[in-house]
Amino acid sequence: MLHLRLITPPDRTDDAVRLIENTVGATHLVVLPGVARDPGGDVVMCDVAREAGDQLLTGLQELGLEDTGSIAAENIDLSLSRRADRAEAEAPGEAADAVLWEHLVEATHEESTLSVTYVAFITLATMIAACGVVLDNAILIVGAMAVGPEFGPLAGICTAAVQRAPRLALRSLVALLVGFAAAMAVTAGFSVFMDAVGLFTKDQLEGDRPNTGFVYAPDWFSFVVAVLAGAAGTLSLTSAKSGALVGVAISVTTVPAAANAAVALTYGDTNQTLRSSEQLLLNLLGIILAGILTLLVQKWLWSLARRRQTTPHPRAGAKSAPRTYPRP
Repeated sequence: MLHLRLITPPDRTDDAVRLIENTVGATHLVVLPGVARDPGGDVVMCDVAREAGDQLLTGLQELGLEDTGSIAAENIDLSLSRRADRAEAEAPGEAADAVLWEHLVEATHEESTLSVTYVAFITLATMIAACGVVLDNAILIVGAMAVGPEFGPLAGICTAAVQRAPRLALRSLVALLVGFAAAMAVTAGFSVFMDAVGLFTKDQLEGDRPNTGFVYAPDWFSFVVAVLAGAAGTLSLTSAKSGALVGVAISVTTVPAAANAAVALTYGDTNQTLRSSEQLLLNLLGIILAGILTLLVQKWLWSLARRRQTTPHPRAGAKSAPRTYPRP
């Protein structure tokens, strides 16, 4: 279930209440007239089944509440209520399959922001991966994959493509490109330092590396794994199964490929540099294509689920008379 808290201008309260009452899956409606101060107005609260949340949020936005008031939504971890159980049963579809598009846009917007923290994480991940490829240590490679934050901007690009949000697409693309460029530049400097102190050698990089040689060996399997990981990562975001992102992160060779390219560049190994860059681009392309396709399929499936909802809500056919709320 989701809990919604609205601040509505007095002249929009009736419309918002009527919309909530006519939404299949909404319950626990509370109206507090005149209690809001900034902005001034009424406070309206309700609980709604997650699978009906996107439709209700869209309707509230169409009322202009995001401009004249406020719309806030949060997940309810525990709700002991027969009305809530009934609301969930009435709502179309399954909660685990529901997509809150506004929440997805907001989440990917935050994750795809080019910030000092984002650059620090992707740089540290690339430096850890550099140690892994030189030492041929698979554990370090896995650790670098888990630390890397690059899925945020990738998800932002996918969401922007489906929701037609050019500003989100530009923000995500800038974060992705600048982040990898900065990480590879710092890692190249790090490799020069490690070589100077005798911890990195060219022989280690160009020697037999059975555990990490895959990071500069792009093939169709690399693309297939990237596609599968992109679909899994997108599903984990839309279904709020964030724990699955860890599995996605350690499935795709993005950060390790960037690290190998940076280290190889410092030693003048153009073959590994080019092949690692090819591996990186191939994986990024696979994730983006799979993410976009997954979101489009989810959007289509939910449109079908709503069309199948032919039984009207008991309150949907009733005309609510205009009401007035006592104001302090």
